Amino acid sequence: MSLDLDVAAAAAQFDFADQDIPQRLRHWAQVRPDHPFMIWEPRSGEDQRWTYKAFDEETSKVAAGLYAKGVRKHDKVMIHAENCPEMVLAWYACAKLGAVGVTTNTRCVGGEIEYFADHTEAVGVITQPKFVKEIKANAKNVQWIVVTDDNSGEAAEAGEEHDEATFGSLFGDPATVPERPAEPMLPAGIMFTSGTTSLPKAVVHTHANALWSGTMGSQSMNMNRDSVYLGFLPFFHVNCQSWAFWGSLGVGGTAVLLPKFSASRFWEIIDKYQVTHCSMIPFVFKAIGPQPVPEQHSLKVMPMGIIWKEIEGWLKAQPFASWGMTETVTHATRSDFVQEWPQGSIGKPTPGYHLAVVNPETGEPCKKGEIGELWVHGVRGVNIFLEYYKNPEAMAKSFTDNGWFKTGDMVHIGDEGHFYFSDRDKDALKVGGENVSARQVEETIMQVPGGGIGEVAVVAKSHEMLDMVAVAFVIKGWGAPEDEDAFAQAIIDHCKANLADFKVPRAVYFVDEFPRAALEKVAKNKLREMADEMPAV
Repeated sequence: MSLDLDVAAAAAQFDFADQDIPQRLRHWAQVRPDHPFMIWEPRSGEDQRWTYKAFDEETSKVAAGLYAKGVRKHDKVMIHAENCPEMVLAWYACAKLGAVGVTTNTRCVGGEIEYFADHTEAVGVITQPKFVKEIKANAKNVQWIVVTDDNSGEAAEAGEEHDEATFGSLFGDPATVPERPAEPMLPAGIMFTSGTTSLPKAVVHTHANALWSGTMGSQSMNMNRDSVYLGFLPFFHVNCQSWAFWGSLGVGGTAVLLPKFSASRFWEIIDKYQVTHCSMIPFVFKAIGPQPVPEQHSLKVMPMGIIWKEIEGWLKAQPFASWGMTETVTHATRSDFVQEWPQGSIGKPTPGYHLAVVNPETGEPCKKGEIGELWVHGVRGVNIFLEYYKNPEAMAKSFTDNGWFKTGDMVHIGDEGHFYFSDRDKDALKVGGENVSARQVEETIMQVPGGGIGEVAVVAKSHEMLDMVAVAFVIKGWGAPEDEDAFAQAIIDHCKANLADFKVPRAVYFVDEFPRAALEKVAKNKLREMADEMPAV
């Protein structure tokens, strides 16, 4: 008699047998009790450190306080805060109880907060003084609110007084919490994805997802026990929560948490903690551009979207190209530190993931060089997310019958199996029947001689003859010329010299800031509207 096994069930029973997030913490608390897991670097520079032993003990105490408030297995606790140690402690405390930490974007207000709390059926909220009024006004169905003493190290301001319980009140006796066996497939966290036309989707991550990121994500980034990851992006995003913290937890390394990015202290902090890993995104390059790069520094690896060789020469650290999203938990494509990787590559499939490039209109696999939608196949709850919470419609739309996850990202395969980003499906341009990758045009503009580009977004502008043409919105960066007409012409000339004629932007518009979607992504739908209000080109 032959039997068959469900892959996810087998993973829980064998791949992650007796393992979950609390077990991994206990492991390092025993093996490396005095090694720092989390370092908090507030604006004052008066850092706080939690060794693995201290972090394990403190999260057990917070778990006891949550248990005393009635939090049980499967309950959702909303954590609405800017980066601070309390939100990390609370998230891991929830994991110890088998509860779910729901981290939400602090830039959201009103109905969005109401949606976050009601959709997840949050039993309580942990927040900061600056957000108490907004929480009380909109998260009306929660049973309790707990508030940190300050706002990420800054004293509460006038008008932020409240009568809610303080975070210190959560510290209880760990002996009061019943022991819980490891359940790898148990939900541990919820993050919300951004959406420009609908409410954000609640992405559920399991304990096994965190362990997968800690194993494969850390390996992909060449992390080890001595690695120190600088986390300045919001903890409510996958980059900081997964890459920095789950990656560090996987190898017994250290995560340094900042309230926000600090350009003036960037190299100072790198040196202070001997940071080895730091995620790099466009605004970071713009911010640190005026600063001299130290001749000797500890930064080794810069996780970023693409291979950008000029950055390696400038910052004297290796770019790690990858593609991933909240739903893939960590990097589903990756480069490495052995091969020579071509400019612009986002890597090749990470072991454990299967990738396909599919024509979204016909459903047929794309050939080399053809732009199509990126599909990812993995094991739900292990190396891709478990589900969109209470959203069967989104699940049905996002997964094929064979389990392929349709990402909405447009890519193509080049020579030697390298993947290249082409663009989001909804942002793709078709100029006179020719496909244009906005991402390719943006990358070309970023490399304009002489610099001066802070951020760039390329979108379609309606055109009477061609249906649409490309135009560029630019936020000027350090060193940008004062003469905007001349600068715009220089950008266009550079594109003409490096791109096919139908890809060259017909106009360049300089703006002070971009409109943003719910989770800080550029709202290109708004830019398209702005472009159409401009004179015809």
